[in-house]
Amino acid sequence: MRLKTRRIHVVGASGAGATTLGRALATALAIPHHDTDDYFWRPTSPPYREMRPVPDRLRLMEEMFLSRGEWVLSGSVQGWGQAIAPLFDLVVFLSVGAEVRLQRLLERETRLFGADAVGRGGWRFQETQTFLEWASHYEDGTREGRSRARHEAWLATLSCPVLRLDGARETKELAAEIVSAASL
Repeated sequence: MRLKTRRIHVVGASGAGATTLGRALATALAIPHHDTDDYFWRPTSPPYREMRPVPDRLRLMEEMFLSRGEWVLSGSVQGWGQAIAPLFDLVVFLSVGAEVRLQRLLERETRLFGADAVGRGGWRFQETQTFLEWASHYEDGTREGRSRARHEAWLATLSCPVLRLDGARETKELAAEIVSAASL
């Protein structure tokens, strides 16, 4: 497949590596990277407390990058970003087993908030446990929000190519495969 522009969306379950791959791919292509969390969540301290309304998310994305010809967007827009899906030239869907994802998520929470905060008795402990519990149900789809079935249904509606990759592989390898597969 040869892309006329480079507007690439990297998506997967929480902990699949979409943001890490999105950053690496943007660096490899020397184009801007954006993450849906920066638009989905209002800036709060601590973060991830208040969702932005959908129209505000889309407006901010339009102001920041959507009208440009080259960018990488990581993170899920499934359920709220239908209006921007036609802009994607390529969607990369990462899959990785639940055990690996949950370990990555715990490591990320620890990096972001500190081991004391996410550990038993820490101020972020309960929120971390709730988040991990939610993320653990991606495969069975028994929680609101992202799930494998919802992602698959959304992917089936896209008019652009979808490249499916194993998110457990090395990020550098994945980025190189995307560049090669899309003849970028």
